[in-house]
Amino acid sequence: MKVFLNPGHDTKYDSGAVHYDADGNVDLRECDVALKIGTAVKKYLEAAGCECYLMQSDNLAPTPAGRSDYDDRQGMTVTETANEWGADIFVSIHCNAASGTARGTEVECYSRMSNGGNLAQCIQSQIIDSLDTVDRGVKEMPELLVLRYTDMPAVLVETAFIDNDDDMALLVNNEDDIARAIARGVTDYVQSIFN
Repeated sequence: MKVFLNPGHDTKYDSGAVHYDADGNVDLRECDVALKIGTAVKKYLEAAGCECYLMQSDNLAPTPAGRSDYDDRQGMTVTETANEWGADIFVSIHCNAASGTARGTEVECYSRMSNGGNLAQCIQSQIIDSLDTVDRGVKEMPELLVLRYTDMPAVLVETAFIDNDDDMALLVNNEDDIARAIARGVTDYVQSIFN
């Protein structure tokens, strides 16, 4: 089984959502959390016999004609790389952000009534069962580039709200638990399609 892992955002162009300390300084960035979790997921999945490819970039899909936002980025986009590599599963890992009061975990898919929806439910269930986090459920988000331009079952995992103090503590103190839960969700899904 070939699993493509996409830790969200990147360190150069778009670090994603952030958590601020009491003095208003950034003390935690989404790109860093996502990369730590993604790297650990890769380790666990490889130990389970999966072949993994990890790519962190905010250059997600081919740029529509006439747009030059990404002219400074060279090479294959995340979705093109996953498709060309022949991934069986695509997992993008993120941290959510809202008002500072929202909490919880959700997994997004193109359609709930699909293999991607099944994969999303497997990952959501493992995270909720493993961690003390609010269950925000599986959500359809067909407009997300990583879900729309991938050829394989794909999900985007919103692990927790980085701008909420309680969720931020979960991201810092339980990143390995989150990674293991994501990996177990993937292996649960793989087992379900072969049974």
